[in-house]
Amino acid sequence: MLNIKTYHKKKIVVVFTLCFGVLIFLVGRLGYLMLFQSDYYSQKAQELHERERDIKAARGKIIDATGKVLATNKTVCTISVIHSQLKEPDKVVEVLSKELGLSEEKVRKRVEKVTSIERVMTNVEKEVGDRIREYDLAGVKIDEDFKRYYPLDDLASKVLGFTGSDNQGIVGLEVQYEDVLKGDDGQILTMTDARGVELPDAGEGRLEPVAGNDLYISLDSNIQKYIEQEALKVKEQKSADSVSVIVMRPSNGEILGMTNVPEFNLNEPFTLNVDSSSMSDKEKQDALNQMWRNGCINDTYEPGSTFKIITAAAGLEEGVVSLNDQFSCPGFKIVEDRRIHCHKRAGHGAETFLQGAMNSCNPVFIEVGLRLGVDNYFKYFEQFGLMDKTGIDLPGEAGTIMHKKENVGEVELATISFGQSFQITPIQLAATAASIVNGGKRITPHFGVEVRDQDDALVEVCQYPVGDQIISEETSKTMQYILENVVDGGSGKNAYIEGYHIGGKTATSQTLPRSANKYISSFVGFAPMDDPQVLVLLIINNPQGVYYGGTIAAPVVKEIFSNILPYLGVERDPVTEAESETN
Repeated sequence: MLNIKTYHKKKIVVVFTLCFGVLIFLVGRLGYLMLFQSDYYSQKAQELHERERDIKAARGKIIDATGKVLATNKTVCTISVIHSQLKEPDKVVEVLSKELGLSEEKVRKRVEKVTSIERVMTNVEKEVGDRIREYDLAGVKIDEDFKRYYPLDDLASKVLGFTGSDNQGIVGLEVQYEDVLKGDDGQILTMTDARGVELPDAGEGRLEPVAGNDLYISLDSNIQKYIEQEALKVKEQKSADSVSVIVMRPSNGEILGMTNVPEFNLNEPFTLNVDSSSMSDKEKQDALNQMWRNGCINDTYEPGSTFKIITAAAGLEEGVVSLNDQFSCPGFKIVEDRRIHCHKRAGHGAETFLQGAMNSCNPVFIEVGLRLGVDNYFKYFEQFGLMDKTGIDLPGEAGTIMHKKENVGEVELATISFGQSFQITPIQLAATAASIVNGGKRITPHFGVEVRDQDDALVEVCQYPVGDQIISEETSKTMQYILENVVDGGSGKNAYIEGYHIGGKTATSQTLPRSANKYISSFVGFAPMDDPQVLVLLIINNPQGVYYGGTIAAPVVKEIFSNILPYLGVERDPVTEAESETN
């Protein structure tokens, strides 16, 4: 009997001890949560009863060299529904379907979806959002938002680029300067009960958005309009596949204009500028990608005779040729087992190097290339920056496609010397040619000039790498003299303008495969040649009929210079009566 009592006492003590231990643990845990974890659980409770709606920040503007706004924002609305607050779902479906132009099936699917908040449509015109607000539908939220808007529609479309539905940059300057332009989104915070219904008397909190900064660029909308007009005109006249134009300041690499026609409407970037009725989805996407493509930086091509500027500069700098060196052109030059023709099959006969440059004579430049040799030619190729990308502030720049040095023999060297058998981008040719005539300083082509905030206070001046001295100033002066003579009586004479010192180089190159008989006509010009203020590069891709660069490209550059030189304040030289009669 005593043993049984003792057993029960022990059992009671054990149970009491366990209960007391659990009680102590619970009290300790409660104390820990109240004293040390109160902030954490208060935050959790707050989040449970808060509903967040984003307020998009206004994206910074893009402003051209004249102060004209090229990209800005348009106020739009985002329409959303909160399932737990809907009182008349059928009416909501009817109203939203009618006002938004959506099918009832699509709207009903969004309305009946059980989520804390469901977005029905973004980028709704403000007038439509205001009309929906007037219905005063429970559970329907209309938040003001921003949509990117381009006041000049298709101007410089492939340079500016555009944004997606989330207002994030996709291509062009919009994506390159995303961090500058995007700003910081805000939020609307509302309190709800346990069922997710907003508490009417709780008010709402707001975290105000911070607008993005404005980007000021070197592009001049007046110059851009004009080069687009000229490019479209020659494209239509020659039934060309495309036409590209670059206008740049040789002294610092600022780009005043860049076009690849046809351009596209930035406010409707997913609408093709060609007939797409018979295209598959994949074909449409490929066509969109091609429409958005900036050929000046994304594509490579054989530059042809415009590249003779580089061969001449390297030959002069290395001292393997001088202006008065004598050459003979019978219409071809034999290199190893190959006969490489001049564009003039009858030949130019005896000529100096200067005359060979004026005549764009292939045998002369082949000889200069052979005198340089493979090692020297590649040394200058790298010294001029041709093996690297230019560093332009646009995405997707392509690189040079060049032979491996060990695979270059005399035949390859001969064709390279007059711009064939390798490929570069138009912007690379423009940047290198500009660097050769600006005194020999390598420049970085660019659009960005400075960044300012919404109060117009300077935030940042855009900086670009200072390039090396790629040739001497003396060689640069000699190249200016040569290129001016090319226009003043040579193959580029169709770009001559009385009273202006214009220099330049023509080119006519054949695309691959050669059997297709497709050509690229181009001209690169500078003015005034004694102190270059502007460079123009024009490329006509696959012109029909006459395709020689000196015949069809040079006159277009002449027209461009005729209009933009006075606009830029470059004055004509006074022309004497004797000079006028001579010309």
